[in-house]
Amino acid sequence: MLVDNHNRTINYLRLAVTDRCNLRCNYCMPSEGINFANNDKLFSIEELIRLSKIVVAQGINKIRITGGEPFVRKDLMVLLRELSAMNGLEDISITTNATLIGPYISELKTLGIKNINVSMDAISKATFEKITRRNQYDVVYENIIRLITEGFNVRINFIALEGQNTDDIIPMLDLTKHYDVCVRFLEEMPFNGGSKSFTTINWDYKRILEHIAGVYPDYYQLESPKTSTSINYKISGFEGSFGLIPSFSRTFCGSCNRLRISATGDIITCLYAKASSNLLTALRETDTDEKVKEYIEKAIGSRAKTGFEAQKKYKNVFSNSMTSIGG
Repeated sequence: MLVDNHNRTINYLRLAVTDRCNLRCNYCMPSEGINFANNDKLFSIEELIRLSKIVVAQGINKIRITGGEPFVRKDLMVLLRELSAMNGLEDISITTNATLIGPYISELKTLGIKNINVSMDAISKATFEKITRRNQYDVVYENIIRLITEGFNVRINFIALEGQNTDDIIPMLDLTKHYDVCVRFLEEMPFNGGSKSFTTINWDYKRILEHIAGVYPDYYQLESPKTSTSINYKISGFEGSFGLIPSFSRTFCGSCNRLRISATGDIITCLYAKASSNLLTALRETDTDEKVKEYIEKAIGSRAKTGFEAQKKYKNVFSNSMTSIGG
């Protein structure tokens, strides 16, 4: 079992399999000049499988595959097949932009990988294309509806971007009227490769809830796991639900149970902290797993208590782009 220096059990890994993405969302990365890692600086599938076995042996029982966009990797299903057969791993989830997932939906269902988070920040096609800088709206929407109708546990992650998509909050929420889907509204964070920085936001989780309540006052809060980052609600008579994630306000740090590993091997114990060690180097330096375990335990043993504490310690953390961190 992995326990950090604040007595929090760490059982959830967010594992980035690539830093590349086929969209260019303006809150996530610059439109140009992105320094993607060379292939030899990324985990191979064999290394990802080995790493997964190590962390599961240490007590990780949930792995979420992230990127970049995970399905940019042509060999992703090789990893997912291995994970689905791994003893001790109880939950395999994926975060995707849903542009490339279509051909793999049937096999994902067969493998029992049912928890899919889709990043979609607008229900309006024009707004979607303005934010993503790409023409992929139709395929994303079609794949979301297909995932829902085929029984996947779908959560749509919508980042509230002032001046860009807040008019879409209610129309996006309206998906939950007739579909069993959870739409989660996230506060914006200033990770964009250093192209923007801010210390306050206008659309925090409280304002988002007030905005929703102005249209749908008949909502009620759902019970959520202690480690949940989202505060979850349901509107009476609706099929689905909605959630609020205070990613900038950071109200959930006290129960944080997660660890991030970037596609280049960096251990990231908090979105607002700098990487502590590199596991890709450790994997390639030795055939034994002890060095990798040691790095993980050391990182977990020196975590900041909150995202605010981490931010104070690491002044230039916002120079990262979200695609390089692994969300």
